[in-house]
Amino acid sequence: MTADSMIATILRQAPADRRASIAAWRQLSDILAQRGNQLGDDDIRRSLHALAVLRPQVPESVRRDSARAIARHGRFAPLVAFYANDVPAVSAIMLRDTRLTDADWLALLPATGAMARSVLAGRSDLPDGVRRALASLGSGSVALPQPAVVEAVADTPPPAAADEIEPVAESAPSQISELVRRIDKYQSSRGQPTVARPPRAAFLFETGPDGVIHWVEGVTRGAVIGLSIADAAFGGEPGTDGVAAGAFRQRAEIINARMILEGTPADAGEWRFSALPWFDPATGQFRGYRASARRPNRNETPYGRQAPEDSGDSIRQLIHELRSPLNAISGFAQIISGQMFGPVSQNYRAMAETIVADAASVQSIIDDLETAARSNTAPAAVPANSAVDIGAIVTQVEGDLGPLLAERRIDLSISRVGGGFIGLIDDANARRMVGRLLTALVDISEPGAILVGQLVTEAPHDDMLQLRIVRPATIRFATSTELLDPGFSPEGEAPGAAVLSLGFSLRLVDSLARGSGGRLDIGHNALTLHLPSANSRTEVELEVQQGE
Repeated sequence: MTADSMIATILRQAPADRRASIAAWRQLSDILAQRGNQLGDDDIRRSLHALAVLRPQVPESVRRDSARAIARHGRFAPLVAFYANDVPAVSAIMLRDTRLTDADWLALLPATGAMARSVLAGRSDLPDGVRRALASLGSGSVALPQPAVVEAVADTPPPAAADEIEPVAESAPSQISELVRRIDKYQSSRGQPTVARPPRAAFLFETGPDGVIHWVEGVTRGAVIGLSIADAAFGGEPGTDGVAAGAFRQRAEIINARMILEGTPADAGEWRFSALPWFDPATGQFRGYRASARRPNRNETPYGRQAPEDSGDSIRQLIHELRSPLNAISGFAQIISGQMFGPVSQNYRAMAETIVADAASVQSIIDDLETAARSNTAPAAVPANSAVDIGAIVTQVEGDLGPLLAERRIDLSISRVGGGFIGLIDDANARRMVGRLLTALVDISEPGAILVGQLVTEAPHDDMLQLRIVRPATIRFATSTELLDPGFSPEGEAPGAAVLSLGFSLRLVDSLARGSGGRLDIGHNALTLHLPSANSRTEVELEVQQGE
């Protein structure tokens, strides 16, 4: 179904109630954001008029959510102008993150109000021509943000790329920021070493019709230029995953695809990027993709995952074979969820969103498999002074699991027995083990269940801390061999995602624990994670001092 026919279908159906008005608002906004440049003038005018009529019937919270989604991916100037003239809380979200061409910005500025210009004046990433045009409107055109606007902007999550590209604080003088950027560029061109930088947070790039990246801003050009989003790269190799490759073949929007870069420490590592296809307005010919990339959020990576390391060819091939079909499934589910090929019923969209979430969980399991294999081949030595507070880590993991526990109506209660829960273990591995163990057991617990455990310090000279979790009812009678088998299911049928996650998670926890001098015991009543304790060493040293 073409965009104009979709708009005609939506406009023919007069919203019967508030719920229908919200649905029409979202559909029209999505179509204009994704395909506005392909529509005729008449369709654009009709759509914007319909949005203006619907606006009083759509709650401000819905309009803010729509503005947030469009600002990250949309490039259609008339729609940006429409949202820019909404209430300040909505216009601030749109103008803070959106990216337009110089010509679109120059056409948009005269149609904006003082509050909208104040938001734009606070941005550090606008082109020089746009900044000059904004300044030419005079200081009287820039108003101070109202408290409601500040609060609304503060409540929004961090943008995918827009305001994290420039590592210099926004409060620093722009002249100094520009001088630093030019000095870095000059040193790079002469081959001189530059000052070490922290990992970059985001960058922008564009591809040609063949999918090869030919323009980048925000990272070193050599790390990105020449990579292709049209073909999936092997696990750990520079390039993108199957989500991007599948969407490229369909000329569809790319959402949160994975990208691996090599190069300097500031550029290398894992990224997530979203991209929109763009077409020649005159001929309709596909011209490539425009994208923004960011570092993964904490909830998109497993607990304490380390920076990618070199693995054997067999491990890379295995990870690739696992990720490729998973990425394809996730990519098509995102196409359905985003209604990229036309309107989809709410039930199908909900199913697609569930598939995307499940795919992300399985992706986390695959990452765990890679980490477990790496720890088996080359377990890391634990420094003698690597002491961490296991009690604090357990408390933090309990807090991180709060939303999942509330959704499943599960009560997690871990009491403390003894004191001084200091472990001799790497902090990242400790967080990964505790997080994976508790998450896996919560996943396979029945709704409304009570999951109890203890963090125990035994006798003064015991060299181990113990985290004991009573077996949930679903695995109460399963043997240790069954629990470690990915094909096991309590019902005796095909394994579900949660049980699969349990098998891999227990293997991972045991592998990391043994590499750190501990172990995971699967007992008849409980699962016990043993971790090296720093308490016994402290007691012995104290006794020696007293004896002297």
